[in-house]
Amino acid sequence: MTLTARQLLLATLDRQLLLERRRLDVAEAVRRICAIQAQTSASPYLALWNRLQDFAPEDLDAAFADRRIVKATLMRITLHAVHAEDYAHHHAAMLSTLRASRLYDRRFTSTALTPTDADALLPELAGFLARPRTGAEVEEEVTGRFGEHAHRVWWALRTYAPIHHAPTGGPWSFTQRNAYLAASEYAPQDAAAGVRRLLLAHLRAFGPASARDFARFTLLGRPVVAQALRELGDRVVRVAGPGRAPLFDLADATVPAEDAPVPPRLLPMWDSTMLAHAVPGRLLPQEYRPAVVRRNGDMLPCLLVDGQVAGVWRAADGGLELTAFRTLTKAAWHGLTEEAERLCVLLADRDPAVYRRYGHWWDKGIPGVESRIVKG
Repeated sequence: MTLTARQLLLATLDRQLLLERRRLDVAEAVRRICAIQAQTSASPYLALWNRLQDFAPEDLDAAFADRRIVKATLMRITLHAVHAEDYAHHHAAMLSTLRASRLYDRRFTSTALTPTDADALLPELAGFLARPRTGAEVEEEVTGRFGEHAHRVWWALRTYAPIHHAPTGGPWSFTQRNAYLAASEYAPQDAAAGVRRLLLAHLRAFGPASARDFARFTLLGRPVVAQALRELGDRVVRVAGPGRAPLFDLADATVPAEDAPVPPRLLPMWDSTMLAHAVPGRLLPQEYRPAVVRRNGDMLPCLLVDGQVAGVWRAADGGLELTAFRTLTKAAWHGLTEEAERLCVLLADRDPAVYRRYGHWWDKGIPGVESRIVKG
């Protein structure tokens, strides 16, 4: 059987818990969907609100506090929230890419220091970060010996060293004043095994998917991905799809029927579903990409109608402003309005002006055909 584009879309939505909100523990949900992009502190909360029945933000607060879910630089050299038990394996998979992104960057090489100089600090850094420390404290205590280059040494280390971001309070557990902790009970993992485990997690969360999809999600090189597919053997099967690129999936995975109902959703900024597949992806129609993905890489919060992006949303006028890129049916607006009303209730107790710093994109113009203000 050859899967259609619609079936691939539904498979992604189903595995991402977006066809139906599930009753799951927050840590188990994060593991199920592989990872949540977390460069904005609100996004993990809004991602889980879209996916979990009766989601309570306090549950995610607690999971971050007791480190069942950890926040760290991983895939695409970007902050992600992942299950604590997956961190060491995901870090092993990404370590070579993370190190290269910093130690071979001109900002580090111009210091005349070597990768060995940076690596030599790792044991001392782990000891110093046995409790939360600010970046300024690390620069002064651990990397301060490098004088004017201390900032660049810490810039490199905080990306590839096995460290987590520590909760600092605020409405979403993390504030702009970052704090750092050494990864607890961290033991180096085999890189190839880490890639295999991450690839299986990606297929479980976003499959069926191509090698190119996984490469985009991680920024791992094609040879590394190809090797992982070979080593996984019959744990992964080839699937026929609508395009030329071969697709892969878990041997026991299922795909929903094409007539499966798809509810509306209000996705957060940089939702992982938008970044898990090669461009153009499955949820974002190509004609709307310039409006959603801005030139600097910012990816705006999206309205999902029938499983695909149909507009964007933002906090405004004491509620949420929903902007549609195309004419929507009354039923679609009704569903989006109900979702927005529920989200307003969540935000009222946390941060009614969520994503306020990205409002300038609306000031520059959003190419919508209709906007509505919804209040809780």
